Amino acid sequence: MVAIDPQRVAEFWGGVLGWPILQSDDTGADIGPADGSGFRLEIGRVADEKLVKNRIHLDLRADGTSQDEEVRRLLDLGAKRIDVGQPADATWIVLADPEGNEFCLLLRTVQEAAGAD
Repeated sequence: MVAIDPQRVAEFWGGVLGWPILQSDDTGADIGPADGSGFRLEIGRVADEKLVKNRIHLDLRADGTSQDEEVRRLLDLGAKRIDVGQPADATWIVLADPEGNEFCLLLRTVQEAAGAD
């Protein structure tokens, strides 16, 4: 992932995922699980603003909370609601991170999706 302000984007996605910032310097920032397990998300610095649709799009599910509560949490972290042409009766909510990268919050929670398997 790249950003004009990697620290700001790292703080946002760290808050979304519950991950701390593991490294930050003039070239970018990394977030990941506090125990060092699993993947890290690296956010590099670029000079150009986002101009086109994302090549990678994340679909997220709330964990232990409702979609409405999770939307409020994401908005408090700095997300913005956006319209990408989704239907009025869509079960997902389209949001953007502080630099405009789109992602969706799905209606079914982690628990509801796990129970459907």
